[in-house]
Amino acid sequence: MTVTTATTDEYGLYVDGQWVSGGDTLAVDDLADGGVFARVATADERRVEAALHAAARAESAMADATIVERTRWLDGIAAAIDDHADELAEVVVREAGKPIASAESEVAAAAERFRRAAGEARDVQGEYVEGTTPGHEGWNAIVEPRPVGTVLCIAPYNYPLATTALQVAPALAAGNSVLLKPSSKTPVCAMVLARLIDDAVDLPDGGFNVLPGPSSTIGDALAGDDRIDAIAMTGSSAAGERVARESGMVTLHMELGGNAPAIVFPDADLVAAAADCAKGSFKFAGQRCSAISRILAHESVHDDLVDRLAADVDDWQPGPLFDHDTAVGPLITEDHAAWVAELVTDAVDRGATLVAGGERDGRRFEPTLLADVPRDARILYEEQFGPVAAVTPISSEADALDLANADDLGLDVSVFTADRDRAMRVAEAVDAGAVRINGAPSHGLGDIPFGGVGASGIGREGLGYTIEEFLTTKSIVL
Repeated sequence: MTVTTATTDEYGLYVDGQWVSGGDTLAVDDLADGGVFARVATADERRVEAALHAAARAESAMADATIVERTRWLDGIAAAIDDHADELAEVVVREAGKPIASAESEVAAAAERFRRAAGEARDVQGEYVEGTTPGHEGWNAIVEPRPVGTVLCIAPYNYPLATTALQVAPALAAGNSVLLKPSSKTPVCAMVLARLIDDAVDLPDGGFNVLPGPSSTIGDALAGDDRIDAIAMTGSSAAGERVARESGMVTLHMELGGNAPAIVFPDADLVAAAADCAKGSFKFAGQRCSAISRILAHESVHDDLVDRLAADVDDWQPGPLFDHDTAVGPLITEDHAAWVAELVTDAVDRGATLVAGGERDGRRFEPTLLADVPRDARILYEEQFGPVAAVTPISSEADALDLANADDLGLDVSVFTADRDRAMRVAEAVDAGAVRINGAPSHGLGDIPFGGVGASGIGREGLGYTIEEFLTTKSIVL
């Protein structure tokens, strides 16, 4: 791709099919070159009310749109993303600090999610049901899937386009109005998406709205408004709990925090296990809810696995973000880099061995390998969201399960073993929404449902599964 010279772009709010001014202006840092590369207006109380009113007014038009119209919208959005892939990839690099190869993959995934949602929309069909219980003979019902109304989509900073697509596409496929609240750290992707949607498809005014701004102000105002009928959110467990308290009786669809363990048994292929554990720990500097945050290695293979991981760390060194060979970029803020450093220091102070990395320079934190991490280290129980592979020894299958289930998060687990029976036994016993056998966690485009248990979320992401959550059922009994 051709990288443009960084300039400071300015964006208003997208409300009721129009670009409008907002309140304060949010400066978006350029994580590739430094400085500020965009300024985005934030929604004030007046614009929040206007967007809520517009979305509610548009509900009828969105619901009445035929399946053919909805699929045309979704296919049109996918095509527009494809046509502007270079522009979007550059935005992902600059605002999220994602290496260009990963950013290009994210843009392609976002387009494909809209495209696949169009296919899933064709399956939104009702059914005819006959009464079968005594006394209900002759009763017949038309059972209609109906959109819930207005869906509030709260997107995260780490996948500002791909996760947004995973929320917005199913909401539109189900015939809902959408209010998108992007992360204040990465709002530009949402604004570019709004521009593409405005240019490419003819949605009813108010059917799609974008309101950047602080979660503590407009997020709470939106979540607590009785015109919101469903909330799709990806974020931290603490933020999810806060939104759930504010929201009341609405459909909640939340993919929240993760602290994925990788369990490595003695019969595992250690070469493959080390490569997957490194990928799971270091990809996008560990800023993924599905990142491998702790590696539970049987004591008989702990040292061998650590040696292999140490060799793999060299393949995950930071570099220029627009270099296709760069695998790791900066963390989203200096404060977050300091948080990761705090967890590493705590582990070392408690007796862990620092094998590689551990240094911080502003937002950048070196890919780090810790060995012999003790059971009382905070990094085993707190979501780090950083590029740290923390290896701790386990003595048995039961020991692994006790440690894997020791926190209240349950999003992903990886199990490395050559024993199929053990793999299935452990997979059934761990508290998690998804278990990957002999591989790092990966959620793909949404063909397979994913989501968490406990503090890791409510509901399941995955295009067809999410569409179902954004629908309600009306039975017309004859």
